Amino acid sequence: MNNAEPLAWFKSSYSGAEGGQCIEVATRAGVVHVRDSKDVSRPALHVSREAWAGFVGLASAE
Repeated sequence: MNNAEPLAWFKSSYSGAEGGQCIEVATRAGVVHVRDSKDVSRPALHVSREAWAGFVGLASAE
């Protein structure tokens, strides 16, 4: 993928249409981009795929 191409952002399937507290995620080789879906003009957070997988694992643990 060319880094000049726009990122393909998506929300979690758990996000509702009410517009609550949501984030959007986009991936690119080795990097996960995370941003606030309510204010997409703000800078995105960039983390490694490993860090994102660790976060998701902890967030989904019961």
